Amino acid sequence: MTDRWPEIDEHIVNHRIIPALRVLRETFGYCISEAIEVFDERCSHLRETRPGNFTVGPEEYGKYVYS
Repeated sequence: MTDRWPEIDEHIVNHRIIPALRVLRETFGYCISEAIEVFDERCSHLRETRPGNFTVGPEEYGKYVYS
């Protein structure tokens, strides 16, 4: 299996939530709730380690994404 974390990280920092979740599900076989949980953990990690890479602030992130 290839390392898809760089791809997932780029989706996350560029506010491409659905593509990030899709890659998480395809790569690791997560159900939706598992993918969301891992996404949230990774997003928090990236906000701490790469705060300047995000295209939107935390108050805007996830706005208009509904389940």
